[in-house]
Amino acid sequence: MSKIDIPKQWRVERIEWAMLPGRRPREAGCNARLGVHGQNVAARIGRVTIGGVSGFGWTRVGREQAEAWIGRSANELFDEEGKVQREFRGFEYPLLDWLGRVAGKPVFRLFGSADASSQSPVDVPCYDTTLYFDDLHLSDTGAAVDLLKREAAEGLALGHRHFKIKVGRGARWMEHADGLARDIAIIHGVRETIGANGRIMIDANNGYTLNGTKEVLAATAGARLYWLEEAFHEDKILYEDLRQWMAKEGLNALIADGEGQASPSLVEWAEQGVIDVVQYDIFGYGFCAWIELGRKLDASHVKSAPHSYGNVFGNYASGHLAAAIAGYQFEEWDPVAVEGLDDSAYAVRDGIVRLPETPGFGLQLDDGYFARKREETGWLVGK
Repeated sequence: MSKIDIPKQWRVERIEWAMLPGRRPREAGCNARLGVHGQNVAARIGRVTIGGVSGFGWTRVGREQAEAWIGRSANELFDEEGKVQREFRGFEYPLLDWLGRVAGKPVFRLFGSADASSQSPVDVPCYDTTLYFDDLHLSDTGAAVDLLKREAAEGLALGHRHFKIKVGRGARWMEHADGLARDIAIIHGVRETIGANGRIMIDANNGYTLNGTKEVLAATAGARLYWLEEAFHEDKILYEDLRQWMAKEGLNALIADGEGQASPSLVEWAEQGVIDVVQYDIFGYGFCAWIELGRKLDASHVKSAPHSYGNVFGNYASGHLAAAIAGYQFEEWDPVAVEGLDDSAYAVRDGIVRLPETPGFGLQLDDGYFARKREETGWLVGK
């Protein structure tokens, strides 16, 4: 990134925070570990004002920490490349949005190969991540498959071409053999619905054993899975066994992991070829940390796919990493309508999101609505 000149006198003037209620188009069911995820999803939005310019985004920073930052010089907040300094990364999304607005550039143009001189649009593949265990009330597997096929058809109508399916029903919610059989049937049903060209990922949320994983992969070879995510908790020995077995069977699905309480050795294993795709959460791990990690993974030809489910801001922020990380795979798309948040610059078409050229993260905030919600649910520090 070319250096942005920030006036030396600019300091943090105000930091605000509010909870904005959001709603999914339909309720999200269980996964292999957790119960119903529900339909209501709140957006935790912070806003910073510096030099009379405001930026906003998701944050985990509380009021006490924010108060300590009032008056800090804007130049202290960023490194020479424009990444947020580590001390302030709990508030990095509002700060990056602010920096983009000051520079008059979208965040993805601040980093990586999509620099200020590039005029080429950036199209980011995305996948529908809504295919949860919405079928557990159905005793008949045929009816369950039909339900998930209808949900996949809804995704197609919304512009999706690629889908991730939650699997692992036998880990908690069904008898083991029955759960595996239903997982397998649903995978085939979704493939039938979306056609031959879309990619299918499956996510077991650590609900499979090694042998259960092999059974599912063998039975769904014809569905051509793109990746298998969190088959079981990270275990190098088991993953090496799985990889050897897959090579013997001629199965090419990628092994993806890292979303949850990931092993500290995961990146090392990825560099050794044990794991193909690293999936650290974009909020828990962080945007700027992902820029640094993604470049490291690129050097070892490891793929990157940041997790962001359950946080609507991830739908918009995650794709901005694609310009900086060559091995970036997909945005995870969890649709949530949030009142007061205008996301009309983003649209899914043919499995792709074209990143908007709007400064910052390309979102707009209804000031009046945000102020009301701040009074009801949040706080303000500074002037």
